[in-house]
Amino acid sequence: MRLRRHPLLYPIILLTLLCSTSALAERLYQVEAIVFRQSGELISAGQLPPDNWAQNALPVDSSNSRSTALNSEAAKLSPGNGYQVLLHQAWTQSVGDAAPSRIAINSDSESFGHYPVQGTISLKQGRYIELDSDIWVNQFEAGVLSDSERIKQSIRLKNNELTFLDNGSLGLLIRISAQ
Repeated sequence: MRLRRHPLLYPIILLTLLCSTSALAERLYQVEAIVFRQSGELISAGQLPPDNWAQNALPVDSSNSRSTALNSEAAKLSPGNGYQVLLHQAWTQSVGDAAPSRIAINSDSESFGHYPVQGTISLKQGRYIELDSDIWVNQFEAGVLSDSERIKQSIRLKNNELTFLDNGSLGLLIRISAQ
């Protein structure tokens, strides 16, 4: 009954609800990924990555790149311990519940549209953050792509928790943190 006496409260309540819903719909996360090789035999993907591997994915560039924080974890992945870090990147990524957001990650040296390490990280908000990773580790002979290994997995992530994905000869450590 009190609301009838204060008709200005209706628009304020409605505006508050709309703002809180849109704020929950999309959130900014800091994402950090380490792609590494484990000692042992290489496991070929049996196929090469497509030329449009990064289609509709935003690249990690100066606008979203961040400093890495998992440096001590990366240091443990040393050749002396039977590992080799292939890629270590951090970036910010906007994550919503409507459609997954995709980021393209890659190492530095490109050869005919492909990189030694390339792939996409897709995140979607739900009760947990849903991750779809599709990462290729490529081998080149005389500048031509000759073979690839691949990590293609889906998993649920928790905020600020380091998660390990295993693919035999390759591994991925990933952590997301809400900003």
